Amino acid sequence: MSAIDPAKLDKLATLAVTTGLGLREGQDLYMTAPVAALPLARRIAAAAYKAGAGLVTTMFSDEEMTLARYRNGRDLSFDRAAGWLYEGVAKAFADNTARLAIAGDNPMLLAGEDPEKVGRANRAMSKAYKPASEKITNFDTNWNIVPYPGTSWAKLVFPGDDDETATRKLADAVFAACRVDCDDPIAAWVEHNGQLRRRQDWLTSMDFASLKYSGPGTDLSIGLADGHAWKGGASEARNGITCNPNIPTEEVFTTPHRLRVDGRVRSTKPLSHNGTLIENIEVRFEGGRIVEAHASRGEDVLLKAMDTDEGARRIGEVALVPNSSPISASGILFYNTLFDENAASHIAMGQCYSKCFREFGNMTAEQITAAGGNTSNIHIDWMIGSGHIDVDGIARDGTATPLMRKGEWVSAI
Repeated sequence: MSAIDPAKLDKLATLAVTTGLGLREGQDLYMTAPVAALPLARRIAAAAYKAGAGLVTTMFSDEEMTLARYRNGRDLSFDRAAGWLYEGVAKAFADNTARLAIAGDNPMLLAGEDPEKVGRANRAMSKAYKPASEKITNFDTNWNIVPYPGTSWAKLVFPGDDDETATRKLADAVFAACRVDCDDPIAAWVEHNGQLRRRQDWLTSMDFASLKYSGPGTDLSIGLADGHAWKGGASEARNGITCNPNIPTEEVFTTPHRLRVDGRVRSTKPLSHNGTLIENIEVRFEGGRIVEAHASRGEDVLLKAMDTDEGARRIGEVALVPNSSPISASGILFYNTLFDENAASHIAMGQCYSKCFREFGNMTAEQITAAGGNTSNIHIDWMIGSGHIDVDGIARDGTATPLMRKGEWVSAI
């Protein structure tokens, strides 16, 4: 018996193409995946072609080849990235190619490598990839990320188990979080998206000026961008296609105002970033900028990320997730942002999402900036919510509306 249920893998592939991408007849697909995820990548390619895809182009990564670079590459190579490749990817997105990424590598793969080289390589990659990444953050095309429970990832999450047992446990957790452990995953996602839609529509209608967070180590005011809109679950891209960018997802999120964040906040879960586990993050904001930052572990990596560019010390996303979300209730630390960000309310340092505006589709980059949206080469989510955190929505007249108490929604919508 396989550690990964092939029938559920088939369901995940179909879900990724239909609900995740909303792939259209004749639309091309650009997919990236670790070689360990080949069983899922093959199923997604087949599902895409059955759905009428034009061309499916897949780029694979390999953990051993990645490590070979850090152990054998010349020093100057860490300041370079394949810009020619990402220019082509950006052109593909501009030509309405859909984007799908399979996440499944060991998130701590580079933990033992030189952090200076890791940081340099990631800065070079972020800069080279920006023409393509902007197409994603601007939601120009339909895109989706789905997970694959690879063994190296599984062994990180369940280190005390043998390979097969760890992989089976992770696969079960992944399939449950993605809602493919039921008879009709697509119907389950229709219901889930409906719940997220009602929540985001109510929050958008309230048009709060800011959010106020209170709890242990946290006294934070996050101003919201002018004309902001809340999003969550399924959204319509600029090409008119409705997709679910993240599977799984439990969040509703919007764009903060990059100049209107003040106070202190403490992380509530570890952040796995560039092969480093960053724990107990504590930062202080003034005028939207992080002016003081500490972490009990991985502080040097955190500070390097914050120094990527001017926008890296400001936030581009604020998201609300109930403490009782299925991913939080699992009690598992996945070491993977796709999952861990859906276990708790969070913020993201760096680039904003332009779709989080009521006038999305009619705004230029300059107008987004004027409304408060942030620009950066990074977008790094870290968790600030827990069963001890309260959140209020603050109206423009200063009136406070309780949104969350002890990490749970105050009202059922």
